[in-house]
Amino acid sequence: MTEQLNKTVEYLKEKGFKAPQVGIILGTGLGALVNQIEVEKEISYNHIPHFPTATVEFHQGKFIYGELSGEKVVVMQGRFHLYEGYSLQDITYPVRIMKQLGISNLLVSNAAGAINKSYKKGELMLIDDHINLQGSSPLAFKGVSQLGERFVDMLAPYDQNLNAAFKKIAQKAEIILHEGVYASVVGPQLETRAEYRYLGIIGADAVGMSTVPEIIVANHLKLPVAAISVLTDECDPDHLQPVNVEEIIAIAKQAEPKLVKLFTEIIKTL
Repeated sequence: MTEQLNKTVEYLKEKGFKAPQVGIILGTGLGALVNQIEVEKEISYNHIPHFPTATVEFHQGKFIYGELSGEKVVVMQGRFHLYEGYSLQDITYPVRIMKQLGISNLLVSNAAGAINKSYKKGELMLIDDHINLQGSSPLAFKGVSQLGERFVDMLAPYDQNLNAAFKKIAQKAEIILHEGVYASVVGPQLETRAEYRYLGIIGADAVGMSTVPEIIVANHLKLPVAAISVLTDECDPDHLQPVNVEEIIAIAKQAEPKLVKLFTEIIKTL
């Protein structure tokens, strides 16, 4: 992997991806932040050596470099998932690339279902902790110790300083920002009523199909990271409605300006 990482980083630097300070991963239906960026370089994933290619129709699949809130940023407009057939190492490859390019902070977003019944769709949740239900780890491969310590401590996987800053910004902007536990599952099917009950019992406040692998690798790289979920549906097993993916995407779009506000403001503090 080291040789592949070096080739990818060399290619991106040659294309002008020079010393970004902040990395950003944009989740399902959450691409509008790019409109706030003074874009300098933009490359489709399928043009980048050793990079996976996004296969989900509502993920753009572009690596973007530019300036946001006075800082150089590198942005993944669209991410990768286990349910697309990728390995956990594929999914987290871009995080390793962003770190080698020079980022010192990573911001992550996703769309998630609200398990906590006091949370409503359209609201945001700052992730304080997570539960990995994806069945493996992005660190479970031979040679991982060449890239960082194998046994990574996960006492506080989400940077407390970044989280405190997000909460302060949200309060000032009068944005509802819950704080809770995110459970990451494989998907792509959504959960059964029994599974939603189970997730509530084990302490999840929200559920989704991403993010946790990237967080684990960020901690492996000792890279401060924070993540926010846009809550796109309410997962009450006693009042469950059939899934409407179009509605989920629409709710993500409605909530997106709040996420954009939080991300643009926090970058000013970094």
